[in-house]
Amino acid sequence: MNQLRVSVATYNQLVFPHPEHGMPMLVLERKATVLQDGSVNVRAQPFGGGVKILNPKPLEDLIGEIQFDSERSKQEQDFRVLIQPSQWEAVKQYCLLHLQDPNDPEIESAPDRELAEEFEETMGVALTRSQYAAEPLGFIVEDTPVWTENWYARGFPTVRVYRIYNVKILNAELCKLVLDISQRVSDEELGKRALESGRGRANSVIALPLERVRESFLALPAEKRFAKIEVDHHRLDESVLAVLGDVDVPQYQRM
Repeated sequence: MNQLRVSVATYNQLVFPHPEHGMPMLVLERKATVLQDGSVNVRAQPFGGGVKILNPKPLEDLIGEIQFDSERSKQEQDFRVLIQPSQWEAVKQYCLLHLQDPNDPEIESAPDRELAEEFEETMGVALTRSQYAAEPLGFIVEDTPVWTENWYARGFPTVRVYRIYNVKILNAELCKLVLDISQRVSDEELGKRALESGRGRANSVIALPLERVRESFLALPAEKRFAKIEVDHHRLDESVLAVLGDVDVPQYQRM
């Protein structure tokens, strides 16, 4: 193993009470992607995304010149970098220390920017800070390297650090809009949008009962939970497990 890829991200347990019966609903981002064979892959994952490096100097002091995993990561200053395996423990501790502070000057850890961008992309909504409340839930570390599915960085074994937040939508009209889009836009419709987009992809949202999602993963043996599953005929990525704090899997070290 010559180099390790380190991916640092925030993930959000994005929830709201159902307007009619109050049941907690988990909101996930639906992604439709056109594959090389012309088929379309539609899956749901938590809202969230890559952490930006705000001040590279301290990280450079730790690992030397920063080598990003792709030109795209370099342009966006995303914390997706290549390191020597011997540097992983130091980089992990660096991330855990700085991700504790949502106002940290070295790396971005607050969920707000990614949430605003994803609400705009998936629903055309200009999200404001008054419409939701965010509370840190903890961290997840993936110490065991796995091969990345990322199109821009294939071929690198990847270790990960996630900052997890509980985000509650407070605005009643926004809750209704999320539910309306979730029910109105089917996976098939989203797939058609991806095919017609010219970019090969399209995004939307899905709202599912939080308890149903949790029970669906818990129904599987712990050693088999880290997998894509279907809930209400929607395919959920294994990354959804990151925002289900009481569902244990061997791959995640929760802190």
